[in-house]
Amino acid sequence: MVQITDRAAAKVKEIMAGQDPSPSGLRIAVVGGGCSGFSYSMAFENQPNMLDKTYSYDGLKVYVDQASLLYLDGAEVDYVETLEGAGFKFENPNVKSTCGCGSSFSV
Repeated sequence: MVQITDRAAAKVKEIMAGQDPSPSGLRIAVVGGGCSGFSYSMAFENQPNMLDKTYSYDGLKVYVDQASLLYLDGAEVDYVETLEGAGFKFENPNVKSTCGCGSSFSV
């Protein structure tokens, strides 16, 4: 199961409110790429695919495909703001190593 913090859910809903037309939810996925083999993907969706797992966090629908669930089980997505910048941060217990830039990982 993927967890979304309240702070991350609120930020996603804030961004979604500015979209026209408003999407129905957020897709979180693991895609091939990056120097370590995998990277995270977040995108707005208008509807889930037939085999997606759908989660709801304070009114935010989150869609995850079955293949990504293998890599995201137990992961948490947070929204952080620091002096260096702001963005979504993944804490994933399945990750064995990350690349030097921190944008990709291996399992």
